[in-house]
Parts: sequence; structure tokens; C-alpha cells
Amino acid sequence: SKPTYKVIYKLREKAVIQTTHTHRVSSVFLQKQNNEPVSSTYFEQRVPVPEEDSQRGFSLRKLWAFTGPGFLMSIAYLDPGNIESDLQSGAKAGFKLLWVLLAATIIGLLLQRLAARLGVVTGMHLAEVCNRQYHTVPRIILWLMVELAIIGSDMQEVIGCAIAFNLLSSGRWIPLWGGVLITIIDTFVFLFLDKYGLRKLEAFFGLLITIMAITFGYEYVTVSPDQGQLLKGMFVPYCEGCGPVQLAQAVGIVGAVIMPHNIYLHSALVKSREVDRSNKEEVKEANKYFFIESTVALFVSFLINVFVVAVFAEAFYGRTNQEVYSVCNQTGSPHLDIFPLNNQTLEVNLYKGGVVLGCFFGPAALYIWAVGILAAGQSSTMTGTYSGQFVMEGFLNLRWSRFARVLLTRSMAITPTLLVAIFQDVQHLTGMNDFLNVLQSMQLPFALIPILTFTSLPSLMNEFANGLVFKIGGGLVILIVCAINMYFVVVYVTELDSVWLYVLAAFLYVAYLLFVGYLVWLCLIALGVSCLDPTSSRGNDTSILMEQQPEFDS
Repeated sequence: SKPTYKVIYKLREKAVIQTTHTHRVSSVFLQKQNNEPVSSTYFEQRVPVPEEDSQRGFSLRKLWAFTGPGFLMSIAYLDPGNIESDLQSGAKAGFKLLWVLLAATIIGLLLQRLAARLGVVTGMHLAEVCNRQYHTVPRIILWLMVELAIIGSDMQEVIGCAIAFNLLSSGRWIPLWGGVLITIIDTFVFLFLDKYGLRKLEAFFGLLITIMAITFGYEYVTVSPDQGQLLKGMFVPYCEGCGPVQLAQAVGIVGAVIMPHNIYLHSALVKSREVDRSNKEEVKEANKYFFIESTVALFVSFLINVFVVAVFAEAFYGRTNQEVYSVCNQTGSPHLDIFPLNNQTLEVNLYKGGVVLGCFFGPAALYIWAVGILAAGQSSTMTGTYSGQFVMEGFLNLRWSRFARVLLTRSMAITPTLLVAIFQDVQHLTGMNDFLNVLQSMQLPFALIPILTFTSLPSLMNEFANGLVFKIGGGLVILIVCAINMYFVVVYVTELDSVWLYVLAAFLYVAYLLFVGYLVWLCLIALGVSCLDPTSSRGNDTSILMEQQPEFDS
């Protein structure tokens, strides 16, 4: 029989809990026993969960106590990159790709469920688990890849804020670089709201989501889209008359919705609730309420995204630059120079989107659009900063002061964005989104593969480990999502008209595939493919018994 090991695990909620599990784990995973939690800005306090009759199947009071992390997570589904993807989807394909947005949101919900379960069951977020399970070299590479994803996302968010400030000032008083600087300052201020209470911080994020719902909802009511076409596009998975442009846009929707850093973020945010992880029923209850909250939050984010798609599908699908120029000229718009005089289909972005709304529906539509973009950019900038802090703390086990952590994570994203804003115009700034979307797509495996790996390990998750159906389903979903995103990357790279860029891209791509292959190998071992485990035939001497979890009370 297998030997039984005992370890002591210090929990923040409980003092000391002894465990006696006997789950065997392959030694391809690192046996790291330093379980002392790293202090984090977000967790200086925890939200208590009210005690109620355990026989009741559902409690609104408990749901309210667990409400917060899911809505913060949902902000990544409403960042400026998503809003730009929405408006481009409407302008290029009308209502025909709404079903792709719906499917991507559902897939995102299932992945967020895995992230939340990992945080609740283990008491560690994904970056901390990676730190304890992966060996040094792959762990550092993985950290760098995730940091790239966060920086890319952060740049999109700051760009969105800068464009919003520029639109609100009619391009006269606040230049793009000025908008970037304002975003730096107000983000520092807002991030310290948690000193006044975690619930107040979560309420502030709720306010920003409400602003987005009101502003983009106003645009929706103003344009009055065809509801029949909207429902058809949402529930009929078909794109009649679509070509390569629409296919690329569909891929872009998936890449914009499912973001790598959000998996790390959500697994950390759920730690803010007081859950006794030694009690199986409390863990089950927390998983249930976090899933309900995430479902509601992503439903709200989906509706807001639909508002944007529908507005541009109804008002601007199939319009040419010449048509838009004529209308803007009649209304006296000061932004005529951004529309070329030709009969090509209108290309829109965050900036042009606001301008054309102002031309067709009046100045109020432009300014309300800008307020919505500002709320999207500001909220996602703040959650992006939290993602950066959690990832850096978890992977590197840092114990820096709050200000130092915020300063470093902000600087890594702000500096390149500020340089571009100073030396380029608004068209170049919004054009960066294509490159940043490709960057995000390439980093997606570095969140999806680890989350499936670790939520499938019985030694970590105990009875909450993924079952066979979820292992197979999760693996297929991750395979499909990664394949779709890699197609998006290939399409982007082939449009680069430079031989040396092709050579460089090929070299980096080979290295990239090798590392992804290594993570997939570990994932398959965690999923139970023992024939891939070189240590499986050596007996217990070389296997590692990872005792991370408390024994559940019966």
C-alpha cells in the first residue's frame, strides 16, 4: 500500500490543519512546500459569508455576499478591445456573427468556472499554483508570456481611455498623450479605493459597468436595430454570404472575449470571501454561488456587447467612406479628414465609431459613446493592474509594498503606450489593436492549459477535480479556441510584406510551439495519460505526494 504523508498547511482563515491524503502525483511536477501566502493589495480584508440553514437550496443573502469577483472578472469582456471588436463585427458582418459572440461568452463562462474552483478549493490563485508545480525554467518562461499578455491588454485599455478623453475634448484640449497621462494618474487614485473597504471598491466597479450599460444602451435605443435580424444572428449559427473578412472577424471575436490574464485574475479574486476550505459543504456552496454570480455578470456583459454590435450593424453595415463623408460634411463635423473619398466599405475603430455616431445621430451620441468608452477603459485598466500584481506576486513570490507593485506594473504597460501616443496620431494608435490582439491570441494557451492541468489534479483538487466529461470537454474547447486564435495569428503574419519578418516569425513560432507542447505534455499527464509519464514505472520512490489541501470535515 502507498505510504501516508502528513504535512502542516497554514491557512489565512484557519490556523493549522493536518492532512493525510495519499494521492500520487508524477514527479514531472515540482514538489514545492513553501505554502506561506503572499500578501496582496486586494486581500487586506475578506468578506464574511452569512450563516444560514444548510438545508435551504438557495439564499439571496449568500449570493449577495459572494457577488463581486464575477463582476470584476466580467470587465475584461467589456474592455476597449472587445468594444472595438463589437463595432467592427457589426460594420463588417451586420448581425450575422452574434452567435459567435454568444458561443465565445459561454465558453468563457466555463473557463472562468475552472478558475474560480481552483481558487476556492486550493486557497491559491493560478499564478501561485504554477509557482509551486512547475520547475524553474518553464515557470519563468510562463510568467514572461503572461506578463506580455497583461501588458498588451493594458495598452489596449489605456488607448481606449486616451481616445475617450480626446473625443470628449473634440480633439482640441486633450491630446492623446494627455489622455494617457490622465489615465496613469486616475488609475493610481482609484486603485487605492480598497483602503476604504473591499465592498466599496467592488461597488465602484459596479458603477462603471452601469455607466457602460446606460451609455451603450442609449446608442442602442437611438438607432433602434431590427429585432428580428438581431435574434436570427444570435441563435442561427450561419453566416450567409460571408467571406474571408467575416471569417477573420469571427476569429477576432473569440480572441477578444477569451483573455488569458482574466483566468489568473478570477482565480485570485474569489479568495476575497471567507470560506472554510476544510469544510466540504462550504467549498461546494462557494463554488455554486460563484458560478451563479459569474453567469449573471457575463450575461450583463453579453448584453452590453450586443448593444454595440447591433448599433453598428443597423446603422453602418455596408456603408462606404463616400456616404459617411457626405453625411459628416452636411453636419459640419471637424473630423472629415479621417474618411477617404472612395467607395470602399467603411473601416471603423473606437475613434471613427464615435465620429460616425456623432455625424448620423447628433453630438450627444458622440459624447455618450466617449463616456462609455472611458468607463470601459478605466475599469479594465484597474482590473488589468490587479492581474499584473497577482501574476507577479504568485510567480515570483514577491513581497513588495503596495505602491512599488502598482508602480512597476503600471510602468510596464504605460511606457510603450505613451511613446506611441506622443509620436503617432490617433489612427496609428487604434491600429495598434490589431497587433495587440495577435499578441493576446498567442498568449492564450499559457492560461488555458495550466488551468485545465491543475483543476484535473486530484492531489490539488481532491474530489473537486475535473471528471472525465469535463476533462474531455475542456480539452476539446481549449484545443478549438487555441486553433482559432493561431489561425488569427497566421492571417496577421502573412499580411506582413517582409521576408526577414517571415524568418523571425518562423523562428519564434518554432520556439513557441515547443513550449506549448511541453505544457500540453504535462496537461495530458494530469488528465491521466500515464503512458506519457516517464516516472510512472519507477514506483513510489520517484513520485511526489503533493499535500496542499486540508482533509475535508465529514
